[in-house]
Amino acid sequence: MLTQSLRISADPIGKWDRYSWLLLGCVVVARMIYALAFCAEYDLAGDEAYYWDWGRRPDWGYYSKPPMIGWLMGLVGFVSGNAEWGIRLAPLVLGSVSLIAIHRLTRIMFSSRVAFWVVVLMLCTPGNAGLNLLFTIDSPLVLAWSAALLMFWCSLEKPDSWSRWICLGLVLAFGSLSKQMMLVFPLLMVIYLLVSPTQRAIIRNPRLWLSILMGFAALIPVIVWQRQHGWITLTHMKEHFDRAEPTWVNHLGWFLQFPLTQAALYSPVTWAALLGVLGVALIRWKGGDRRTWFLVIFSAPALLAFHFLAARQDVHANWPAVFYLSGFVLLAAWMEGAAVVSVGDEATREKWRRNAIKVGLFFSALMYALPMVVRPAGYAGDRRVDGYFGALRGASEAGVKAGEFLSKVPNPERTFVVVMGHRYHAARMAFYMPQQPRVFRWQKDGLIESQYEVWPGPADKKGWDALILYPAAEGGVKRELASSLRKSFNSTSKMGDVEVAIGKGSVRSYQVFLGSSLFAWPDTNKAKASPETSF
Repeated sequence: MLTQSLRISADPIGKWDRYSWLLLGCVVVARMIYALAFCAEYDLAGDEAYYWDWGRRPDWGYYSKPPMIGWLMGLVGFVSGNAEWGIRLAPLVLGSVSLIAIHRLTRIMFSSRVAFWVVVLMLCTPGNAGLNLLFTIDSPLVLAWSAALLMFWCSLEKPDSWSRWICLGLVLAFGSLSKQMMLVFPLLMVIYLLVSPTQRAIIRNPRLWLSILMGFAALIPVIVWQRQHGWITLTHMKEHFDRAEPTWVNHLGWFLQFPLTQAALYSPVTWAALLGVLGVALIRWKGGDRRTWFLVIFSAPALLAFHFLAARQDVHANWPAVFYLSGFVLLAAWMEGAAVVSVGDEATREKWRRNAIKVGLFFSALMYALPMVVRPAGYAGDRRVDGYFGALRGASEAGVKAGEFLSKVPNPERTFVVVMGHRYHAARMAFYMPQQPRVFRWQKDGLIESQYEVWPGPADKKGWDALILYPAAEGGVKRELASSLRKSFNSTSKMGDVEVAIGKGSVRSYQVFLGSSLFAWPDTNKAKASPETSF
């Protein structure tokens, strides 16, 4: 049994295990309450609504990602009745299981005391707070990576166990279907075995290659889907690296910005200590043991590569997230004096841990508090203060008002919904309109810029009417409908406006038009992909 294969001791649960479970239980309850309060204050992020719309049409692939996030969104929608609270609680479940996997890995490698402190360190980071609050592509990826670290180490501990290697293969398959970054994991597995003298012989173990094969085999249907859709995801990924020639100012800005975002996500003291410990481990490589080599291989090379990449281009802050996981384990082991490769005396290590927790708690508390105090403080809609979270306001109210227009059209049973502008507008309208209709996005030039252009357009709805929602431009400027859109219908007429005040003069605004009798729609079958704004 899997439970038996992972058992490390027959002893009763010790006090540090009790501390860990008590801490995790309290944090889960607190985060659940916060997530529900967050629901009441904010709407879904654009990507959350976008992936939810994917979940309504399960497939083997989507425009920019493998299918797992769409499948999970579909499952969450089925369980919760497509309610917002389901999407809010899903990342909490995945994130909590990820923490448990890292705790278990650390306990097996070192001790229950070190495992407790790795959980504390991870909880005291804004990045972990965000991971457990917003249901994006990183939630299933981090879960898969955490579980893969655990299962790979357990498989190394008992290399003749078929069940452990098969479990690893299943985890790799889950991760491969979650995000492209997971494909790096098998490569790091092989690199670790090659550099570890005591475990190099496992390279010849057929169970290892079975697990890797299982991970890649899961992608066969995805590859077939990609071939049928012109390798759309590969084209999208390529666009992230083929950009216009930047200036030296761009390079310098990217190079300086990346470490600042990482320090903010993982707390400055914790981030600095983690990189320092990894650096010492690399310098003193020959003095390490297989635990140190394992944790370093799955962390340091990729983090170093991302810092170099930041000198070339803009690197999204979430890209290296999974490579910090094993680094946190090594950091906790160092702070407890359990790492073979170490530096500093006990007092120094204790000082670093104390400061890391204090500063991490401050940044995490600030991250939790700021979104909830903005409105009471009178800064809702203020771009300098509300920032990212201001974009999460007003979508639900706008959707309700748009739904009222849809209920008043002359032929509701022969009327579809068209949303112009960014894909986030289409996704949020699809979720927040009470009818939760299938939404089409107008892309006049034929470029495939999102999943909405990959899906078939309403060409089969010739003669139907359309409710057209046109978001206001920057600054609330209202624009005329594109002539190409107007010419696609027998006639177009304005029905009214949807306006939702956010605060400080900010308004979420849409013009509402009725297009009568569709007779043409842009063809995107042979269009070239264009990058989305997030990856």
